[in-house]
Amino acid sequence: MEFKRIGVIAKVGRRETLKVVSEMIPWLRDRGYEVMLEHALAEPLHEQGYTRAEIGDSVDLLIVLGGDGTMLSAARLVAPKDVPILGVNLGGLGFITEVNVSELYLALQKMLTGECSIEERMMLQARVIRHGEEIAQYNVLNDVVVTKGALARIIDLQTFIDHNYVTTYKADGLILSTPTGSTAYNLSAGGPILHPSVECIVLTPICPHTLTNRPIVIPADSVVEVSLISESEDVFLTLDGQVGMTLRRDDTVTIRKSPYRTRLLMPCERDYFQVLREKLNWGMR
Repeated sequence: MEFKRIGVIAKVGRRETLKVVSEMIPWLRDRGYEVMLEHALAEPLHEQGYTRAEIGDSVDLLIVLGGDGTMLSAARLVAPKDVPILGVNLGGLGFITEVNVSELYLALQKMLTGECSIEERMMLQARVIRHGEEIAQYNVLNDVVVTKGALARIIDLQTFIDHNYVTTYKADGLILSTPTGSTAYNLSAGGPILHPSVECIVLTPICPHTLTNRPIVIPADSVVEVSLISESEDVFLTLDGQVGMTLRRDDTVTIRKSPYRTRLLMPCERDYFQVLREKLNWGMR
C-alpha cells in the first residue's frame, strides 16, 4: 500500500510529544509525504492544524503518539475509512502502541516502504435499544462494558446469545471484549488472554454473586443481547473505557462483530509473546 498523506495525532501536554513530532515532521516531508497535524499539536509548532474528523477523512495513514487510550480513540475515528494506524508508545503498558520512540525512524522507514505487514483486528458494534427503538450505536476496538456505579447494588443482566437464554448475571457488571481488549479490563476481571488473530468475543462477569459464573468465549459471529432488568439509576454503558451513556431499566444492549476493522501497521520483527513477556513481566521472580 502506498502512503502519500500522513496524519499525526497525539496525547498532548507532554514536552516529549512535541519534541518527537517536531523532529518527525521534517523527516516525513524530506521523503515526500504530506503531513496533517491535529490542532493541539499544530499550534505550538506553528503549523497548520486540522480537526481529527478532517484528518480521518483525508489521510492514507495515521500516526498516533501516546498510550493505548489514544490509540483506541484513533481506531474509532478511522476504522470506517479503512485507514491503517501506526502507534508510537509514549504512555504506559502500550499493548497496541508497540513502536517505542527509540526505534521510531527505523520502524517508520520499514513500514512506509511496505516491508512490514498490516494486521487487521476485529471490532465490536454495540446498539442500545430503548422501548423498541435504537437510541445509540458505537463501534469499539477493546470492549463494551455494562457496570454499576460505586454506590449501586448488584445489578441483574439478562443475557442471550443468538436468541438463546444464557443466564441472568447478578454482578457488578459484564465485560464483552474483543481479543485485542482481552489484555485490558477483561484481564483485570479474571478473563482470559486471547491472541489478537483469534476471531471471537469473550464475556466476563465483574464480581459475580454466583461464583460459578465464569468467563465464556463465543464465536465472533454471535449476537449477544444484554438487558438490564433490575431497578437502578446508576448503571452505565462504557465503550473502550472512554465514551458511554447511562442505562435505564429494560434497556437492551445488542453486541455483535462490527462491519469495520482496525488496521494496525506492525513492526516487522513483532512477536506477540515477547510483548506479553515484557508488558506482563512473565518469567520474572
